[in-house]
Amino acid sequence: MKTDVEIAQGAVTRPIADIAEDIGIGPDELEQYGRGKAKVSLAAFRRLRERPDGKLVLVTAINPTAGGEGKTTMSVGLADAFRKIGIKSAVALREPSLGPCFGMKGGATGGGYSQVVPMEDINLHFTGDFHAVTTAHNLLAAIIDNHIQQGNELDIDVRRILWRRVMDMNDRQLRNIVCGLGGKADGVPREGGFDITVASELMAILCLAGDIDDLKARIGRMIVAYTRSGRAVTASEFKVTGAMALLFKDAIKPNLVQTLEGTPAFIHGGPFANIAHGCNSVIATRLAMKTAEVVVTEAGFGADLGAEKFMDIKCRYAGIHPDAVVIVASVRALKLHGGMPKNRLAEVDMRALEAGTANLEKHIENVAMFGVPAVVCINAFPTDTDEEIAFVSERCAALGAESAVSRAWALGGEGSVDLAKKVWKAAGTPADFRFLYDVDSPVPDKITTIARKMYGADGVEFSDSARKTIRELEEAGLDKVPICMAKTQYSLSDDPARIGRPTGFTINVREIRPSIGAGFIVALTGTIMTMPGLPKRPAAEGMDISNDGTITGLS
Repeated sequence: MKTDVEIAQGAVTRPIADIAEDIGIGPDELEQYGRGKAKVSLAAFRRLRERPDGKLVLVTAINPTAGGEGKTTMSVGLADAFRKIGIKSAVALREPSLGPCFGMKGGATGGGYSQVVPMEDINLHFTGDFHAVTTAHNLLAAIIDNHIQQGNELDIDVRRILWRRVMDMNDRQLRNIVCGLGGKADGVPREGGFDITVASELMAILCLAGDIDDLKARIGRMIVAYTRSGRAVTASEFKVTGAMALLFKDAIKPNLVQTLEGTPAFIHGGPFANIAHGCNSVIATRLAMKTAEVVVTEAGFGADLGAEKFMDIKCRYAGIHPDAVVIVASVRALKLHGGMPKNRLAEVDMRALEAGTANLEKHIENVAMFGVPAVVCINAFPTDTDEEIAFVSERCAALGAESAVSRAWALGGEGSVDLAKKVWKAAGTPADFRFLYDVDSPVPDKITTIARKMYGADGVEFSDSARKTIRELEEAGLDKVPICMAKTQYSLSDDPARIGRPTGFTINVREIRPSIGAGFIVALTGTIMTMPGLPKRPAAEGMDISNDGTITGLS
């Protein structure tokens, strides 16, 4: 059996200029990075602004497991399937982060015969967008420390610098550091640390900004430190907003590639879904909607995290909403949620499947809260039995949700034709879209609403530090923004070990971080980290490149 990278390497693809021409983007609006990938100029976005929007389909999932859900694979397969039934489609996805790619999660270009290509390039550096975010972020970090070294005119409290440094790699060793050691000429000693690049507020800003002017305004509003008197210090006070925006001159432009079957794919931006808002850029999504009858896009992890943030953050700022939502699940993953050991997932255990289906039921309920129709995609594995698939389908029907089996991994678009037909029908029904909460409500109320409605929690407990930050935001008038919950993806609760559909739990908010430039407030729960670590056996150990340039082990 061929690996994902072998399948991608054997693909016969069209020149990206031809893909662009098919969707109305001319050669003068395309900046090619070789034969297979390109950036689309913002001029094309402005030119197409008055075109009617195509329908938007959001792909989400149950809480992820080691059994595999295959959300990106299903997204790509669904976009290809729409074309199989004569509907002009495109797919809009996030860019992969190098940290998870070399760590445990792997890349983010789909799998099997449902991939976006060139997968090696997309997973490894792509067009340099993440490097732009990393560099702009660390430029501001250097400017802040230099300001303190050069006299500290703003009277910054070195104990309350919020702006950490970033790098696009999993490295737990850098979570907490002491910097500025070595003597007077080497800076002011202080505690600091690193986050992963995709956790940078600049990544969120890149994905929510409408243009360069909006990008600069958002950068300037970022709160990066506090003075010794307690005043919030913004990035604009360091006078490098223009320099930082300059580093985004190319990164703000959406990237265009294609699927294995030649469907246009806009891949742009990549904020983490359990740390940030977990969606690709507003610019890429809106551009895609101007070029296709239907756009398939994806939100990170389960509907409790990615879908909620897509609705309450991205849709709120972009002025869009999905016409239908696809919830991806697999029989294997549901059995894991039901308590079945990973090494026995090939066995039939209807009791475990029934118990695990409760997790899927909660996500169906979650989507319904936004007034959008849901279709469940059952990602089929060779070990699934007809009895197991029929059971999941019946449970979905009992909750009023359509379902369809997808074999996109093995068959590409052909394997998702039934899913495409059902999603298209659902997208054609009138939606009664609504947000989960009023953005003007108090911060604790918004967080509690999310915890109770999305997670099924009994309530929320706030640390003293979190309450203090909330009071400061309220006093500064910065609290009337959406909430971005930073929570484990593996559980509806903030404890990754509590799988399935847990009850009788409380969400613990230990820290509040203002991301005023991005336009939301981050609530960190449980033990969630903004700099992931590597597993005992990192995926990097299985990767290699030969003398002729052939890559192996990438997935």
